[in-house]
Amino acid sequence: MRRIAVVGAGPAGAQLALGLQAHGYDVTLVTDRDPDEIRRGPVMSGQCTFDTASALQSERELGLHHWEGQAPDISGLAFSLVGPHGTPNVSWHAPLEGPARSVDQRVKCAAWLEQFADGGLGEIVLHEAGVDDLEWYARTHDLVVVCTGRGELSRLFPRNCELSPYDRPRRALALTYVTGAAPRAEEGAVHYRLVPGVGEYCSFPALAATGPCDVMVFEGVPGGPMDCWDDVRTPEDHLTRSLEILHRFFPDEYERHRHVRLTDKGGVLRDRLTPAVRHPVARLASGRHVLGMADAVVLNDPITGQGSHNAAQAATHYLDSILRHGTAEFTPHWMQRTFDNFWRGWGQWAVGWTNSLLTELSPHQRDLLTAAADLPSVAGALAAGFDDPRTLYRWWFEEAEALRFLAEKRAQHAARFDGRTLRRALGQYATGVTVVTARAPDGRNVGMTANSFTSVSLNPPLVLWCPGKNSPSLPDFTDASHFAVHVLAADQHHLSRQFATPAADKFRGTPTTPGIAGTPLLDGAVARFQCRTVQRLDAGDHVIFLGEVEEYEADGGTPLVFHSGHYQRATRHPDL
Repeated sequence: MRRIAVVGAGPAGAQLALGLQAHGYDVTLVTDRDPDEIRRGPVMSGQCTFDTASALQSERELGLHHWEGQAPDISGLAFSLVGPHGTPNVSWHAPLEGPARSVDQRVKCAAWLEQFADGGLGEIVLHEAGVDDLEWYARTHDLVVVCTGRGELSRLFPRNCELSPYDRPRRALALTYVTGAAPRAEEGAVHYRLVPGVGEYCSFPALAATGPCDVMVFEGVPGGPMDCWDDVRTPEDHLTRSLEILHRFFPDEYERHRHVRLTDKGGVLRDRLTPAVRHPVARLASGRHVLGMADAVVLNDPITGQGSHNAAQAATHYLDSILRHGTAEFTPHWMQRTFDNFWRGWGQWAVGWTNSLLTELSPHQRDLLTAAADLPSVAGALAAGFDDPRTLYRWWFEEAEALRFLAEKRAQHAARFDGRTLRRALGQYATGVTVVTARAPDGRNVGMTANSFTSVSLNPPLVLWCPGKNSPSLPDFTDASHFAVHVLAADQHHLSRQFATPAADKFRGTPTTPGIAGTPLLDGAVARFQCRTVQRLDAGDHVIFLGEVEEYEADGGTPLVFHSGHYQRATRHPDL
């Protein structure tokens, strides 16, 4: 039986430990506090966990979703670009694709620790681990994963200067958990307010140990008027300062909060952190290696609410990598590849989105935020970016792409149907998931995820798939003579994410073999079709590729299914 030590029992470490325990691993979970100490301690974050990017879905799959029906649903995002005197210059509201939730980490982590203790396999070690402890765990376990982003252990992982543009805090942070706020029109929403040059304020409903509450998050530009927490000493002073900021910059919010009280003495937090990406593999003095995860190696400012997502996505990626690795040795090369897959599939997009809001907005970004007030589809796309930052690329970051994006959304706005609701309706049709690959004329391998694949004819054997006209790889597929369609297996959802995410080299770390005309072929699919492109047809905002099957393999197995915005598994109907 493989032994794995997980150091740090925050959301990432606890989720990874529970996932490994569920798959039969002998797990040592190291934490400096027991569940009761966590519940009685101070708040740890202002987390908001979204649905459609699989953070909540991963909790459901592991049986960790204990608060559904208790935690308030967060169904939308209300955004305001505020002037210096508290008057909104731009305001809009957009629904989220699926409800988000916020559960106080004191509640969540304590319950997950107790669930791990009740699981039987593995043990909880209560002490604050240092470097010497890591040496012992590395000697007695097959793998050590460090999940704590603070203190002595985080310094084991050197800062990656290439991926870390900031060397000092960009915001003065403060959290305030309160009850007793007056209701407002958009209940159940994240309310996000941005004051250029001053900072940001957001609030949302949450579940604390004391019951439902509101979380207030203040982000002050260093040296500015919202950077005003250094003289605060007590929880009562903290609440008073919170109300003073609301009175000055957000008067309507002040009126709502005039009579609030703290959830408890621990319901406040003040901090300054420097966003950083660190090298994920640390070499101990003994020569043994340990792997960093989540905040230990990717620490985001909370300005875009990516902390809980980073934790859940990291735990999911690392768990998948460990399970797929089997009984082989956990080498430094495997550790680096595990992090690289997480970085390509999630980390880089969350970091880029977060860091973009820590600088002054560019003119095209202001245009996007302004246009959202008149174009619901733009507002929806911006709201979806908090859920899944990958969807913001490249239109949030590049002026030319922003202009194209806005032109496309204005055209859709004039169309017969609302694109968001139509897409949701079409998503009720369950499909398989494929990765389509080709070899570009210059020899590069190209690929993308697609569920628009179908059989057309058996004689001759024809299939089709439909890439979008805005896909960066479309010119390469157009110029290629052949393409290969891989029908993914249920355990290949990591490939679906990998090839659906923009990257300079989507194949890095993924072995291929050459097929017809050099087309790169992936292993493990339940079926694979090598096709010659025989026709391309214009089809609105997509292009139909019609291909004749020249070779195929069908090893079979359980396919990956996509339905209503989520990956699913196909199962036999109980009545048949």
